[in-house]
Amino acid sequence: MTDNEISGSIIGAAIEVHKALGPGLLESAYKECLFYKLVQSGLYVEKERGMPLIFEEVKLDVGYRIDILVENRIVIEVKSVDVLNDIHLAQTLTYMKLGNYRLGLLINFNVLC
Repeated sequence: MTDNEISGSIIGAAIEVHKALGPGLLESAYKECLFYKLVQSGLYVEKERGMPLIFEEVKLDVGYRIDILVENRIVIEVKSVDVLNDIHLAQTLTYMKLGNYRLGLLINFNVLC
């Protein structure tokens, strides 16, 4: 599958989760449900994947964790906030940069459909 096809599947699954649960839950609830839907769809999915920071020759485990990584190439950052801020985008872009990933999705479940 191409990145676009995978991202389409991810967005479809996120919409299904949001329609079923609605807004107002914790990020962890949405993350677990989205993870479940993606696994059910047959994609290779990892949750809370550790992301080390490499500085010069030192690999630092500083606690960065990607919410969901799909097919070892698409980063998903799950939020449940009133408004997305620049820091949320920066977090997603940082994970993409550290892991050398080309595509990331920042999904906010705390909005009305």
